[in-house]
Amino acid sequence: MENGLTREEFIRYSRHLLIPEVGLKGQEKLKSSSVLIIGTGGLGSPVSLYLAAAGVGKIGLVDYDRVETSNLQRQVIHGSKSIGKSKVFSAQKRMMELNPDIQVDAYEERFSSENALRIAKNYNILIDGSDNFPTRYLTNDLCVLLGIPNVYGSVYRFDGQVSVFYAKEGPCYRCLFPEPPPPEMVPSCADGGILGILPGTIGTIQATEAIKLLLGIGSNLIGRLLLYDALEMTFDTVKLKKNPNCRVCSQEPKITQLIDYEKFCGVSGTENDDKYGQWEISPLELKLLLEEGKIIQLLDVREPHELDISSIKTAKLIPLGQLAGRINELDLTQRTIIFCKTGSRSRRALEILRSSGFKNVKQLKGGINEWAKLIDPSLPVY
Repeated sequence: MENGLTREEFIRYSRHLLIPEVGLKGQEKLKSSSVLIIGTGGLGSPVSLYLAAAGVGKIGLVDYDRVETSNLQRQVIHGSKSIGKSKVFSAQKRMMELNPDIQVDAYEERFSSENALRIAKNYNILIDGSDNFPTRYLTNDLCVLLGIPNVYGSVYRFDGQVSVFYAKEGPCYRCLFPEPPPPEMVPSCADGGILGILPGTIGTIQATEAIKLLLGIGSNLIGRLLLYDALEMTFDTVKLKKNPNCRVCSQEPKITQLIDYEKFCGVSGTENDDKYGQWEISPLELKLLLEEGKIIQLLDVREPHELDISSIKTAKLIPLGQLAGRINELDLTQRTIIFCKTGSRSRRALEILRSSGFKNVKQLKGGINEWAKLIDPSLPVY
């Protein structure tokens, strides 16, 4: 792509050209730059829209998911007409509508150790818009190996974080988090929820950091972690230091190539399904047990406000976070069936009960949402 601006681009980017820190040379630099965005969801939506509008010449999108109705509360690059369609192609279409003068490459594949180098090798910056730890560690290690910045962001409920991890000039993600948390301790937006506007704030900051890095202007978040609390409307900054013993970015690294990140984080999909399959009961099986009048201890581990959405009669509510301290409220000898929204919290509850001596315990496969779909359609799916 030629660096010079067309007559139309002079008009499109006129407000950038008026800024001394950007100007013509800066806009030409953006046009010749490239950014890879991992994820086209909550964070990827504002990042991709603003980088496209800013005139970054080459933008890559990586995602293998499809647009769902529940995405639209925060993933603003997609619309109702995109439901069921590929996220990367939905995002690509919107970006090209916004700015037809840029190049948008869509990679509809799961970002993994096998394809990461192939996809990322020709980009100047990676922006991490993922929502899981394996991808975060993969993106970090990849950026260290390639010697490029990693613009990191994460969101949950009302809280967001942003930083720039760039091993050449400061710490990497592993310097801050050498090891991933146990899978059972990791909350997700699907379980805990998220304020729809929050990814817009964090993603816009990520896009800002990317533009500044590409232009070489201002102060960036290398060596700093920005913490945002939307509920209290506060921003705090924590200074980060490079770990001299970091396994990937130290002078004598132990990790010199990409590894199996799902195994590293303990979230291998097939293995996980096999592990919990024997402890699951289907909605139909539970329905039959209830109709037969079997004595069952039905345990709901969701939060109290979720009862306003849906519930199963006779279920006892003990939120997951309180379960360990309230086990004495349950009968160790009774058949126990646990459920939550979709199954992730009930898996963690299952581990707690089994480690406490409960033998006859299972979790409801698919949670109350699956119960609503197959057994009680009067209940909403959320």
